[in-house]
Amino acid sequence: MPHTIMRLQPTLFLLLFLVFSTTSFSQITIVTKLPDSTTTQKKKVNPETIITKIDTVPTSHWTNKNMLGIDISEIAFVNWSAGGTSAITGLLKGHLKRDYKDENQVWSNELIFRYGLNKQEGVELRKTDDVFRINSTYGYRKDTLSNWYHSAKFNFNTQFSAGYNYPDTDNPISKPFAPAYTFLGIGSEYINKAEKFKFYISPLTLKNTLVLDQTLANAGAYGVTKAIYDAQGNIITEGKQSKTELGILVTSYIEREVFTNITLKNRLSLYTDYIHNFGNIDVDWQFYADLKVNQYVKANIGFNLVYDEDIDVIDDQNGVLVNVGPKVQLKQVLGVGLEYNF
Repeated sequence: MPHTIMRLQPTLFLLLFLVFSTTSFSQITIVTKLPDSTTTQKKKVNPETIITKIDTVPTSHWTNKNMLGIDISEIAFVNWSAGGTSAITGLLKGHLKRDYKDENQVWSNELIFRYGLNKQEGVELRKTDDVFRINSTYGYRKDTLSNWYHSAKFNFNTQFSAGYNYPDTDNPISKPFAPAYTFLGIGSEYINKAEKFKFYISPLTLKNTLVLDQTLANAGAYGVTKAIYDAQGNIITEGKQSKTELGILVTSYIEREVFTNITLKNRLSLYTDYIHNFGNIDVDWQFYADLKVNQYVKANIGFNLVYDEDIDVIDDQNGVLVNVGPKVQLKQVLGVGLEYNF
């Protein structure tokens, strides 16, 4: 029996050593320096607790991207023999994005705004750009291997201030919410995130045009039903302030870096109404090239082409304003300025 006890002693010592070692090394000593003091405080923490806390930190499915910028161009002449007019132009712009994505859902939201002014010597302050736009698209897919989503899309577009057919600044041709456009539809969207490409088609899209200025509504601006007048020119029925259409909407967006620090962005929207002139397509095509100088300085060049049969072009012919009907509208942009991304 004594021999048996002696044989067990090394085994007991080994077990006690293992237990002591496990207990000692399973703790981490954290040394903390107390505020405004040279003394330190030691605290032992179980590493499993730390790992558990790290593992339980939730992963967000949201991504945010914000851009604010300003473009300024100026030209001045002093005793310039070739002549010229001094002018300064400024443009404030912003692009805010909030996107959600998990295995089966995507929800993309963006707010785009631009507002530009120009001041020439001897000429009143004039507006050069005015955009306020909200885009929101929700998509759901059952198969995680597919790039096609069942989607619903909402678009809203209006402006900040009144617009004029210069030099006439007494009679505005547009105002905030006059017009304002909303698109609401359901369809399918193809999303290739790696290629930065989106394609959306909706066979059922409601387009609503708002003209919340009665003077413009009475004139039938932007396709709303105009007012009815009697023989003496008195209004019998006020013009309607809204127009609703049902049609097909197709949109696409692609962003591609063609050279280092040169990125092309192409956004196209096509819409046709089932009831009024089906096949007559409203076009909104935006094409821009962003040229990055450094982190904050960027240049951009591009154009915006619009055709809408409900928008009549007013032409000044020898001092007389003439309605020449719908035509292709083109806006060209070239700017250099500062951008801040956060």
